[in-house]
Amino acid sequence: MIGIIGAMADEVALLQKEMKAEEIIEKAGMRFHKGQLCGKDVVVVQSGIGKVNAALCAQILVDVFQVEILINTGIAGSLDAQIDIGDMVISTDAVQHDMDTTIFGDPLGQVPNMDTFSFPADEKLVELARKVNEETNPDIQTFTGRIVSGDQFISSKEIKEHLVSTFGAKCTEMEGAAIAHAAYLNKVSCVIIRAISDKADNSAEMDYPTFEKMAILHSSRLVKGLLAAM
Repeated sequence: MIGIIGAMADEVALLQKEMKAEEIIEKAGMRFHKGQLCGKDVVVVQSGIGKVNAALCAQILVDVFQVEILINTGIAGSLDAQIDIGDMVISTDAVQHDMDTTIFGDPLGQVPNMDTFSFPADEKLVELARKVNEETNPDIQTFTGRIVSGDQFISSKEIKEHLVSTFGAKCTEMEGAAIAHAAYLNKVSCVIIRAISDKADNSAEMDYPTFEKMAILHSSRLVKGLLAAM
């Protein structure tokens, strides 16, 4: 079973529309659509925005639906000048940029008492997703790299520069690292797929509504291609 998580309704609506749903199960205020998509057994769910919602959703997918793979799909803000609006970023690993216990000597982003700084994506899924995106979305660029997550919508140039210099991240959003964290603890495979909807700088308010739909279309197309190729 494969779990597919999107934070917002629009991020999963196209997938839910095309899947053959067997049942809808409600847990913790979330609607888990169980069925088939592209020939694979899947559960597609809107988690809600933020790390707590995302982690809770991932844990339910593991405990209730026994998923072995978690795919987080959606949109993000670019942190790299080479990554344009509409382009795709596939995670190699993920870090919670707003985790701060530096006063105790931890590096910024380190979850205390964890045996890892970043939460890795499944290397085979990353490579497969990269290849599939080049085939299914040939009009955009494909990037792999670190994704950072925090309970903040980043629209400041200064914060963007901080995230780049501190973490070397490709993009920023609000859920992926929490899902990757849950996957790591549960020993299930995970990959984060993010289409760029804004540049995560002072232009974010202007760009976001305009390009959100295009970015969601790209990420949904990649998820379906990835499922078909698995």
